[in-house]
Amino acid sequence: MVGRVNPNGPLTGRTTDRTEQYTEDVVHIPHHAYRRARGSDGAWQEFPASTAQGAIPADRLRQHMRLVLDQGGKVGEGSELVRVSARLTPKDVESVDKSVGRNLRPSTSIRTDVWIKRQGRVVRVRQDIQFASGPVVRNTLTLSHFRRAVSVSTPVDS
Repeated sequence: MVGRVNPNGPLTGRTTDRTEQYTEDVVHIPHHAYRRARGSDGAWQEFPASTAQGAIPADRLRQHMRLVLDQGGKVGEGSELVRVSARLTPKDVESVDKSVGRNLRPSTSIRTDVWIKRQGRVVRVRQDIQFASGPVVRNTLTLSHFRRAVSVSTPVDS
């Protein structure tokens, strides 16, 4: 995922999401998310914001970091960043964000690493999500280039 988001409050912003199978443009507004294939002039598909948020509670990063610490998170210090790591369950994540916890229910465990700048700002979250069947899914959110909030509105079909 690459783009600009506002993680302080309801998640809003514009991103481009890439996987091995597809690339899509995504617009997040407080209660909805809109997706369409990258470079397409087709109609935007509308989803409830809670289902589009995925597996990382991007608008509750401090609470997520606290959860990792509360679950016995190990702290490893680097030169500028502090890394906190723990193994979580979907129920643990649900205590921070019910929608994200529900999104993770099919998983059996979530190995979570959170990197924090010494000033206390969360700059990266990585999850290795284990399912009963299938390979581990790695999910990474990296935050950088902190600026003013970006203005976002419902997209219009081209």
